[in-house]
Amino acid sequence: MENTYDVIIAGCGAAGLYNALNLPRTCKILILCKQELTLCNSALAQGGIAGVYHPPGDVTDDSVDLHVQDTLIAGGFKNNPEAVGLLADNAKFEIEKILELGADFDRTPDGKLHRTLEGGHSRHRIFHHKDSTGAEILRTLIEAVKALPNVTILENTMMVDLKKTSTGFSVQILKDGELSAAHCHFMTLATGGIGRIYEFTTNSKISTGDGIAMASEIGAEIRNLHLIQFHPTAFNNHHTRECFLISEAVRGEGAYLLNCNKERFMHLYDERLELAPRDVVSHAIVMESRRTGSCDFYLDISYKDSEFIKKRFPMIYESVLEQGYDMTTGPIPIYPCQHYLMGGINVNQNSETSVKNLFACGECSHTGVHGNNRLASNSLLEALVFSHQAALTISERLSSCTDEFEEFRFPERENAIPLPTGFRTEIRHIMQESCFVITDTSKILDGFERIREIRRNLMNENYIIDSNYIEARSLAEVGYLILKEVI
Repeated sequence: MENTYDVIIAGCGAAGLYNALNLPRTCKILILCKQELTLCNSALAQGGIAGVYHPPGDVTDDSVDLHVQDTLIAGGFKNNPEAVGLLADNAKFEIEKILELGADFDRTPDGKLHRTLEGGHSRHRIFHHKDSTGAEILRTLIEAVKALPNVTILENTMMVDLKKTSTGFSVQILKDGELSAAHCHFMTLATGGIGRIYEFTTNSKISTGDGIAMASEIGAEIRNLHLIQFHPTAFNNHHTRECFLISEAVRGEGAYLLNCNKERFMHLYDERLELAPRDVVSHAIVMESRRTGSCDFYLDISYKDSEFIKKRFPMIYESVLEQGYDMTTGPIPIYPCQHYLMGGINVNQNSETSVKNLFACGECSHTGVHGNNRLASNSLLEALVFSHQAALTISERLSSCTDEFEEFRFPERENAIPLPTGFRTEIRHIMQESCFVITDTSKILDGFERIREIRRNLMNENYIIDSNYIEARSLAEVGYLILKEVI
């Protein structure tokens, strides 16, 4: 492996891959992939990608202004209006480019792109590939990036540490148990979310907030990390930390939410019923749980034609069938769990952080697009739009870079000891108990003090650098920052 690059990208989801794809072919790029290329939150996105896009001959009553308005309403008008405008305006360009790259989106019988509806949207504007849109977009991007001769991809490679230098950045990496370093002029963090900081999440197992933690350590501004979205309809099987997501699109196609008595209840909480934004629905479920004294809730679309359900939601149908539930004949158990992060590494509209030439895009970033609550299917769009913005800015600056690299020398650890077990489990329990859908203020202060103690221990003790240590350190940093914001 060479050790100097124009750009190093940490993360191989939609944001990281699309960032690489939009950089000049003369740019020497290294992509660090924590595990295999297909393991990321982007691949788990089911519903689709939102956007106002009209191919020739395809006319709808939708508009960019309506998309902006729906995004602002879902975010409680705490969004950054300029960023929302950029997102909605650029949707047509990014969706068209993904299609040109070969993404296979569903179409109507007459060959037009099919649009579905999801909670919080006033129009049918969700383009999708059945119920596995993220996986289809990721497949498309992986094929395109693998064909680029200027890009090196390292799978099963963890970012250990990040340092700012006079010429850019130095990155310490761990691969096959060996530590090494790489150096670059520009750094893009596209490391995804923080789901593993909770006991139950829809996120993949690699979502430990590594990029956010390392950006914080070198002085990047972190904003609104406490704005965490809990998806209302995760499959209620709390035997594993990863809860299978039942897409927003199921409610978009008419599914009902039922309480423990198999009764609809959303009319008690919001006039938009099942199509209210995610935070509203999650809050309603928790309140209904308190009213009924039960955590048993269900999603029911079985009144629809069974062949329609199987064709529209093949992955969800097969997944819940494996768990003993047939969604064509009866309701399936659901309950809210951690799903998405609205806050993160603060960036401007070029996706640049407060540290010069450090960029962040995708879920680890805070663009201000989502406000207090992300509108369904805006996440894949945000990943594409803002990683493209980062690529444009980097491209403009490449010519001003020197051919030299300052190489930070990461200190070696001698006589290091193994990390004790239990730190990550304790952090997850603290966050689940204190910062779930409705924050428990009585538990936050004690939780903050304990996580601060764990964080101090991980920073000061001489532990062996391995995946357990890196992820525990990241979770402690992220948990500390979240609770610090809400105290």
